[in-house]
Amino acid sequence: MAMWDRIKDQAKGLQQQAQGTRGAGSHGRPGSGSGSAGGSRAQLVNTLKSQLTSLKTELKSGAYRDASMAMCALVAAADGQVDPAERQHVESLILNNDVLQNFPSEQLRQRFNKHVDQLALNFQQGKAEALQEIAKAAKKPTEARAVVQTGFVVAGADGYIAPAEEQILREACSVLGLSAQEFGL
Repeated sequence: MAMWDRIKDQAKGLQQQAQGTRGAGSHGRPGSGSGSAGGSRAQLVNTLKSQLTSLKTELKSGAYRDASMAMCALVAAADGQVDPAERQHVESLILNNDVLQNFPSEQLRQRFNKHVDQLALNFQQGKAEALQEIAKAAKKPTEARAVVQTGFVVAGADGYIAPAEEQILREACSVLGLSAQEFGL
């Protein structure tokens, strides 16, 4: 449960940054992570969704759109398999995501499915291509963090982030030039 508390703390810090209170105090605040263990995962996903929504007006670039779709595809296929039901579930999460509604749903669906298809055909090659797409968002730190947070929201939608999904999120942090520790990984 400590990982979820660290992620919640980070999400709160990022939310404060997005609201213009940039500066000291985003780490180790007393009282952070004091929610019940049972509700902490759902609470985290909701916190990340809220934080992303607060950045909605800033997250309109093609780089964010494409990197987010690559991130979602990697999360869906994190275990090396692409289950049709999981593909459909993640696609539904994408199309109902408030921030991603900045983009036409057909653009999102096309990019997501392109990556999922590549991952299904050759996981290692598809993963390399998806990570290259994710890396393009590294130029703008706000977008880079939002891509990782989008991955967390999708991965945590079922209330659990599997070890393979955590690994994908760490690799995304790496190609984006972000510290995985910043996200509690």
